[in-house]
Amino acid sequence: MPGISSLRRFLVDSVEQEPVQEVCELCATPVPPQHPHLVQVAERRMLCACGPCGFLFDNPGAGGGGYRRVPDRYLSDPDFRLTDAQWDELQIPVAMAFFLHNSAQGKVIACYPSPAGATESELGLESWAAGLGAGRLAAELEPDVEALLVRRDRAGSGAAGSAEGLLVPIDACYRLVGLVKLHWRGFDGGAEAWHEIDGFFDDLREQARPVPPATGPEA
Repeated sequence: MPGISSLRRFLVDSVEQEPVQEVCELCATPVPPQHPHLVQVAERRMLCACGPCGFLFDNPGAGGGGYRRVPDRYLSDPDFRLTDAQWDELQIPVAMAFFLHNSAQGKVIACYPSPAGATESELGLESWAAGLGAGRLAAELEPDVEALLVRRDRAGSGAAGSAEGLLVPIDACYRLVGLVKLHWRGFDGGAEAWHEIDGFFDDLREQARPVPPATGPEA
């Protein structure tokens, strides 16, 4: 997945490596660990930004729409359901994936974390529209800057409700990618990796608020 070098602190190969002082990639001002991110839409490249530069792109149309600021909203849907059959239709080979609308390509892209980084998976439009794309979280997605993050029950119960979905900022997905790359060991990841992943999802749930109820004639 191109354009995640600006999140390099999550993608280091060893915890022994010296931390890198990040700077705003627009004005070169040093930035703290918690700082805004921008998406360069055409190249799907993520950039670190300082507060003032991030503020400039709060409006999606700023800069001709070439850059979009990554928002900080997290949404959950208590009624989210995904069966094993629906997941199999998506042809994702692991238990976690994130889905985003790519406005430059005009389609939904599926990615999943792996020890090598973020890997894209071919996604059929029909399988998306009939499953995840029909849910309330998918309807809320902001193109390019938000993703529907899905995690299945590793036990694979096969019943509806064996997965959870969260609408998250796209940079949260790359934090997950970084955790997997840093901690994954062997075929199944190992206890340390799953401990980190479980903690990551716990943090997301704490930040998430329920998705707004549907409105209109079909509500």
